[in-house]
Amino acid sequence: MVEPEIAFAELKDDMNCAEAYVKFMCQWLLDNCLEDMEFMADKFDKGCIDRLKLVASTPFIRVTYTEAVEILEDAVKNGKKFENEVKWGIDLASEHERYLTEVKFQKPVIVYNYPKDIKAFYMRLNDDLKTVAAMDVLVPKVGELIGGSQMEERYDVIQTRIKEMGLPVEPYEWYLDLRRYGTVKHAGFGLGFERMIFFATGLENIRDVIPFPRYPGRADL
Repeated sequence: MVEPEIAFAELKDDMNCAEAYVKFMCQWLLDNCLEDMEFMADKFDKGCIDRLKLVASTPFIRVTYTEAVEILEDAVKNGKKFENEVKWGIDLASEHERYLTEVKFQKPVIVYNYPKDIKAFYMRLNDDLKTVAAMDVLVPKVGELIGGSQMEERYDVIQTRIKEMGLPVEPYEWYLDLRRYGTVKHAGFGLGFERMIFFATGLENIRDVIPFPRYPGRADL
C-alpha cells in the first residue's frame, strides 16, 4: 500500500489529493513509459492507453454513498442483476463499484460518506451521526483503487465509537493518547500498488502483477 497522511486536512482535501495522485501516475506512465504501454496494448489490453488518457484528463465524478446505492437500486429495478444484494448499509461489492465506473459514469468515481457501521472507529463521524467521512476512489476494470478518510480528532467521539463497536478500550489507549490533549484535523488514504499496476496494464489476473504471488499450491514463500 502507498499511504500518505495529510495534516490540517478534511475529507474534501483527501479526495482532491487522491484524485490528483491517480491522475499524476497515469500521466507519468504516458510520458515516461509509453513504449512499455504500447507493448501491453499490443499483447494484452488494446484499451489500456486510452484508459490512462481518460483518467489523466477527466475530472472524477463524486457521489455520496447514499446516491450510489440509489443508482444501483434503480439499475436493479430496470433489470440489472447483481450477485450481491443492493441496499443501504452494505459494503459495496466489486461488481457494484465496476457498474458505477464502467456502465453508469464511464469514468473514475469517488464515493464518500459511508455508513459508520461498515467503517473503522477512527473515521470521523459526520453530523448526521449515521455516516463517516470516508471515501473510495473507483476506477474502470478494478473497482476500488483507493480507500481513505478524514480521521476522528475528537477525543470523546472516538471513545464512544470504540465502545459502540464493541471493542476493548485498553488496546487502543495509545491511540486515544494521541488525541487526549488535542490534535489537528487530518486525513489520508491507502492506494493498492498492485491494483494500480493491474489497472494500468490491463492484465486479466491481479496475481500476474504481484512479484511473489501466493495462490493454491504456491504459498511457501
